[in-house]
Amino acid sequence: MFEILNSIFAFVLALGLLVAVHEYGHFYIARRLGVKVLRFCIGFGKPIWSRVAGRDPVEYAVAAIPLGGYVKLLDEREGPVPEADLPRAFTRQTPSRRIAILAAGPAFNFLFAIAAYWLMFITGVVAMKPLVGAVAPDSRAAAAGLRGGDEIVSVGDRDTQTMMDAQLAVVAELASTGRVPMTVLGEDGEIRRVELIIDEERSQFTEDLGVLWSRLGIEPWRPVLPPVVEDLSADGTAASSGLESGDRIVLAEGEPVTDWASWVEFVRQRPGQTVDVVIDREDREISLPLEIGVVETEEGKIGRIGAGVRVPEDLFADAVTRQQYGPIASVGAAVAKTWEMSSVTVSLLFRMLTGDVSPRNISGPINIAQAAGYTASAGMAAFLNFLAVVSISLGILNLLPIPMLDGGQIAYQVAEMIKGSPVSERTQLIGQQVGIALLLLLMSFAFYNDISRLVG
Repeated sequence: MFEILNSIFAFVLALGLLVAVHEYGHFYIARRLGVKVLRFCIGFGKPIWSRVAGRDPVEYAVAAIPLGGYVKLLDEREGPVPEADLPRAFTRQTPSRRIAILAAGPAFNFLFAIAAYWLMFITGVVAMKPLVGAVAPDSRAAAAGLRGGDEIVSVGDRDTQTMMDAQLAVVAELASTGRVPMTVLGEDGEIRRVELIIDEERSQFTEDLGVLWSRLGIEPWRPVLPPVVEDLSADGTAASSGLESGDRIVLAEGEPVTDWASWVEFVRQRPGQTVDVVIDREDREISLPLEIGVVETEEGKIGRIGAGVRVPEDLFADAVTRQQYGPIASVGAAVAKTWEMSSVTVSLLFRMLTGDVSPRNISGPINIAQAAGYTASAGMAAFLNFLAVVSISLGILNLLPIPMLDGGQIAYQVAEMIKGSPVSERTQLIGQQVGIALLLLLMSFAFYNDISRLVG
């Protein structure tokens, strides 16, 4: 329940912030160009709070449905406008001014992404290096010549400092050509060139980017924790059976224990049993009976002994990298990251239309809420990255040439500039109906994808 509430809170906070940024772009440029703003609202539906303020009065409101927002401008199409206010009506502005107001919302989303990445880089980001842990036999990765222990130095023409950099670059190459050229550094220090070849199966491999590595046959590097006991619970069976902090599990029921993960699985499968273990304590091997406690879970009864694992201080020393720059350098890094994410997003959208990338990657509110909750719990850097990615997506979505969105309205203004007169009301009405239908179709598909992920 806590995770659900945390996801909902983080989702509402994130979406409210990003919508406010988007609408403030429209608001700010409209005011700068002398257009009268009537209302600035976050959310849709009936307002739950509103206030009129300012020397040029504007109604500020928060509505009940937190899935968007709007800025209402003085507009002759929505009713009579006093003669004195006609020069301040949106409809009386030149097409170039109207385009500036409409484009300001998405532009502010991109600026917000740059600001989020700047703050992320200036505070520092610790991330996993692009290390290959294992390669599955008979996989695309194995056929390309990748090996366990390789470090991915670059993908295509993109240098890859982190595993996330590598994944984004792989996705971009898959979307564009279906072939992924890589430069890797082997454990022996040898630099090699390899190429993953997907070609006609691109859509299948991009169906769920969350499992992209496993589909390619790559298991990212994971630490192997030695089976050394730490943090004993006073009421756990490990303490009552005689285990002490620092003990290393050597044998369990006569079988060698090589790592903590296999030890945990051994314990989970034996609830309520007493097993013989051999431990190494200060270079002395000691045999003792270990009682395994019982815990009820949704999956049934599992074993638990009330002990944690000791994590060596240098475990991640060679496997992580810290991306941190000064205030000036962070600006360049943030702009580059925003451009990279924007280009990958646009490429994926285009390739979805051509069928080269699976449309199952379109996410709706449920998946976004889950991601919001997870990243909020993971720390500031993760949440800032999430905000930046969603802000970029929001900016790009609103620039699509769909009549109900900013991009569609910009298209009308461009048409007016070309033909010398406004687009007819009938054309705009038909465009709105088509736009509503497309948005409903998109939202329905996104919800379908979300539900499919939950149940499947």
